[in-house]
Amino acid sequence: MRNEFIGFAVISSLFIALLSLLVWPNFWWAFVVVGPIILLGLYDMIQKKHAIMRNYPILGRGRYLMEEWRPKLYQYFIESDTNGTPISRINRSVVYQRAKKVLDTSPFGTQLNVYDEGYEWMNHSIIALPVSELDPDPRVVVGDKRCSQPYSASILNVSAMSFGSLSKNAILALNGGARLGNFAHNTGEGGISPYHREPGGDLIYQIGTGYFGSRTPDGRFSPERFREQAGLPQVKMIELKLSQGAKPGHGGILPAGKNTPEIAAIRGVEPGTEVLSPPGHTAFSTPIELLEFVQELRELSGGKPVGFKLCIGQPHEFFAMAKAMVKTQLFPDFIAVDGGEGGTGAAPLEFSNSVGMPFRDGLAHAHNVLQGFGIREEVKVFASGKITNGFDLFRAFALGADACYSARAMMLALGCIQALECNKNVCPTGVATQDPELVQGLVVADKKFRVANYHKETVHSLLELLASAGMRKPSEARREYIFRRVSMNEFRTYEEIFPYLPVGCMLQEETVPELYLRAWRAARPESFARASPAMV
Repeated sequence: MRNEFIGFAVISSLFIALLSLLVWPNFWWAFVVVGPIILLGLYDMIQKKHAIMRNYPILGRGRYLMEEWRPKLYQYFIESDTNGTPISRINRSVVYQRAKKVLDTSPFGTQLNVYDEGYEWMNHSIIALPVSELDPDPRVVVGDKRCSQPYSASILNVSAMSFGSLSKNAILALNGGARLGNFAHNTGEGGISPYHREPGGDLIYQIGTGYFGSRTPDGRFSPERFREQAGLPQVKMIELKLSQGAKPGHGGILPAGKNTPEIAAIRGVEPGTEVLSPPGHTAFSTPIELLEFVQELRELSGGKPVGFKLCIGQPHEFFAMAKAMVKTQLFPDFIAVDGGEGGTGAAPLEFSNSVGMPFRDGLAHAHNVLQGFGIREEVKVFASGKITNGFDLFRAFALGADACYSARAMMLALGCIQALECNKNVCPTGVATQDPELVQGLVVADKKFRVANYHKETVHSLLELLASAGMRKPSEARREYIFRRVSMNEFRTYEEIFPYLPVGCMLQEETVPELYLRAWRAARPESFARASPAMV
């Protein structure tokens, strides 16, 4: 419909212009006015840099005109640079600038009020280092203790976003960027599509409660199908999704309009139907069974690293997992911690706003519990939660992460304008839609380089921060290096807000800190259910 409309508009404009020239020769200037507009519209349709302009010739330029006039119009009448949500304009801008490799410095000082409650900063060192002395591509080895095929992961990777939620061109560009930048691309729970495989970038194969790509016809886990998928050379790690930050405990939703025959074949479901991932797994039901399932996946994959992802909810459940690890000596190779503020294409408002432990609290909790049980060295920790810039990375490493994921920033690098239409199949940039007329606006050959650029420049910005603090690698970042203002006249370090725990303090009840004692007593490795008072 869109292409027919554009063709009709162009032909009609040409006809009117020529008619004006023939019937009213004295009004030849009408063609001079209309002609350039027609040519501009044709150029918009064939250029490859801006999806909005390809999908909406002429009209789409209004967005960029607003960008140019933003200091006078947008800032004063609609939204400031610092208060846009979910991602502020100032953070969106730095993603765009780094993706395009254009000037990403800011003039005239910070726009943030450094005396407002909640302002955060890190302190530099007098003995700062030249950034050239740091490893330009810091990595972390996952699965080195238990796997025959460990993986050296970048410290920043593409977070889980399924084909179906995102368009084929978006998937192609993300994986192409991962290939160019030597980082990993998480498939999301929708399975491995041809568009994940075509560019050749490293994959983290995620399976969720629907077991898409590895399921039986009735929706249960299929070891045979999983072995086929996980055995692909391009798959470097496997991630079992227990929950995600945007809708923990709810399950996923693929709207019927996005469930095309192609997507249905990849997932093993009926096309044209709304696809629901159950809120919980059927392959296991207890902490010990979870770890046994992780071990099974490791063996079925041929010795590749296997971990699980969750947004932490009831604290005793994570304690139960840790107790099960200690009891069985079965460990995931990594745990990915998502924050309650995580993003998704579709979630009930109550879940997005009010369910799940926020990113910083969840990450600190996970690190502390693993440390308290003396098993932190056994498990790598990945972190995900609105990570867009180098300081976000530094903060995640200080809280306990070994590596990070980013989803929304990677979408912005693709050209996403935060239109907040992800759940309607009408994404104007072709990122989160299955409408072929909108998808074609996203040019993979251009956008894959923007994804790679964003990754490289953001990692470099982290290295600059580390060097300014006299540090050589991300693992040196600690909580005492980050400060948070709690009032006009008071600030606290992250170590004060999220205190570290002594190694092994949770192995015996007598040494468990009072803050954690109730959850510790309620946790048991044989069940996720809270222990009854009689059992405590």
